[in-house]
Amino acid sequence: MNNDLFAERVELIKSKLYRIAYLYTGNEDNAIDAVSEAIYRGLISYKKLRNLEYFDTWMTRILINECNKVWRKIKNELFIETIPDSAEDEQAYELLPLKEAIRKLPGELKDVIILRYYSDLTLSETAKILNIPQGTVVTRQRRALKLLKLELLEE
Repeated sequence: MNNDLFAERVELIKSKLYRIAYLYTGNEDNAIDAVSEAIYRGLISYKKLRNLEYFDTWMTRILINECNKVWRKIKNELFIETIPDSAEDEQAYELLPLKEAIRKLPGELKDVIILRYYSDLTLSETAKILNIPQGTVVTRQRRALKLLKLELLEE
């Protein structure tokens, strides 16, 4: 794969990568940093990718690793959610508790929820990205959904 093909493939999935990064990091600047770093890391090592059909999965895995690095750097900082300014942003109010509940999930459960529900990946794609069996994805998804339900019902 040459640099132009790499750029074309990244262009096709960049919005998906950003959504994943935003959900992991919780803020736009950190998400952009994580995506940029993931693309850079992908560019310098794309020749190691043996099968082009796994490009999306491979890049998503690189991104998750970068998001985890960002998260480790900022985990001691306090995240303050931005409250929407107008009534037009009513939907944003509804999403705040869910975003916070997802952020509170343990990392392995958060991975599954973000990939399955926010990136629209199948069970098998999620299993490939996380390098775990498909049954483990199902178990983690079930456990994460139970925890989210408990967390949201408390509020």
